Amino acid sequence: MKLLQVISREGTHLYSAMIRKQAEIHRNGRGTFMRTRARKRNTARWTHVRYKGAISFESVPPEAVEVAIQSPDRGDEARLLSSFLGWLDRHFGKQLSSIKIEYRQASSRRRK
Repeated sequence: MKLLQVISREGTHLYSAMIRKQAEIHRNGRGTFMRTRARKRNTARWTHVRYKGAISFESVPPEAVEVAIQSPDRGDEARLLSSFLGWLDRHFGKQLSSIKIEYRQASSRRRK
């Protein structure tokens, strides 16, 4: 599992901007990320058309988004991370202040 904390520059409400951008791309029949699960205030979950796993978002006021990337396949998890970081950079690069990445092992994966 990879946990990210994405912090925007002052004045940018990153979570809502990300949700609007993904919806706009999807409406135009493009994009590799699809929103899944019931819509809840300040939380979202996306999947990728090619890679197994999901990206979960939570808005953390005032200007941050916490992201969890999980996949049963370790290679797909790395590809999800790469794809998501590329998407963020393309659409919000100038509005970002920092991205912190924390690597964790999923509790269900135990090595002997």
